[in-house]
Amino acid sequence: MLSRAFTKPKRSPKHGDDDGKSGTSLLESEDFVVGFMDDLPLFFCGESVSRLSLREILRASVGVMGESPLGMTEKVVLLGGKVYALKRFRALRVRRREFGKRIERLAQVSKRCEYLVPVTAYLYTKRIKFVVCDYFPMGSLADLLAGGRECGHTALDWNQRLRIALDIAQAIAFIHTQYPPYEKNMLMNVHGNIKSSNVMITINFTAHLSNYGLTQLAEELEEVSGSWQRKPPPSPENPNTNKLSQKGDIFNFGMVLLEMLGAPRGRGIKNGIMERKEEIKKDPIDFFEFFVEGKEREQALLVLDIAFECAAKVPEARPPIEQILRRLGDVLIHN
Repeated sequence: MLSRAFTKPKRSPKHGDDDGKSGTSLLESEDFVVGFMDDLPLFFCGESVSRLSLREILRASVGVMGESPLGMTEKVVLLGGKVYALKRFRALRVRRREFGKRIERLAQVSKRCEYLVPVTAYLYTKRIKFVVCDYFPMGSLADLLAGGRECGHTALDWNQRLRIALDIAQAIAFIHTQYPPYEKNMLMNVHGNIKSSNVMITINFTAHLSNYGLTQLAEELEEVSGSWQRKPPPSPENPNTNKLSQKGDIFNFGMVLLEMLGAPRGRGIKNGIMERKEEIKKDPIDFFEFFVEGKEREQALLVLDIAFECAAKVPEARPPIEQILRRLGDVLIHN
């Protein structure tokens, strides 16, 4: 049981949105209004409001699992022993009412896709804003890849990686076909933040894409000298720098594929991997971080081709997700 508030919570070993920096704990919170759905005893704020204190719903201290420009990801245990991942925003660009409407809509859409992690609950107070999602004890794809490399072994075999890539593509395909594409002041047919730390892995090594639409709620921040500051507006030379688009999703999916194939052994995938494209294609086996031969080698080479096409510098050259999904399906049954 809780006995005091924490100003510097413990860090959980894995799961996350991202680089694992610690910060201020949620346990500094005062009473708040929170909404839940499904089998939890509360509901979304728009349907029913329950007045609780944080001490009344948490049974254990918050564990910080990761940090990103969006905010901090934490592990919490609610009454009844259920474990959830809590994503706390640094700064939002919308007010309370708009925040609730958008979160509820995102939750409704994501619940219809088995490859997405839906929002289970949300909170908006003057000091704290967060959403609650399912917790995955296996952590994220980034966790598994990094953990294996740190221990000097390959965490995932080729078939598991291929299956995960297909699951991510299924999630993106579902998002990109949302209609109407624009609703409640949000782009519903764009994810906006596809990366390996937002790909959650189950114990059966299936993948679920998290953080759908959340980028559109948060302020654009960047880390400067140890603190988070608002990003400058797009420059005249790069007017679309901060613009969300389906082609941007495809590019980021290509980066995830390259990371799964072996690129991150040297950091800075985006800054140089495409320049090495021809070099890698001449000797791709050295690029792969796993051993493949025969059919698996042919599959890995086909996925490498898809990854490079997705990461093309010119957005118009990137294939649509329907084509990518079809090609990955062909790879899966490739003999």
